[in-house]
Amino acid sequence: MATDKPVAYMRQLCKHFGHKVDASFGEDSGYIQFEFGRCDLHASERTLSLEVSAANAESHERMEQVIGSHLERFGRRDELSVAWNG
Repeated sequence: MATDKPVAYMRQLCKHFGHKVDASFGEDSGYIQFEFGRCDLHASERTLSLEVSAANAESHERMEQVIGSHLERFGRRDELSVAWNG
């Protein structure tokens, strides 16, 4: 996901979910661990990369929906759009 604020969005997402599930972040990476899957986040200069993993296709799709919808809501002012590959 291209953005001028990859670290800020990574931190916001991890902090948001960290109130409910295991989540942590550092300078340029973080993770969010749900019961149904995991999202690893990596921030570079102008990109936030997200990698979701889950035990089955249904949980994988749910991970993409949950993470993507939250990021797009957080980034509404910046017109963020999450596009999943693969």
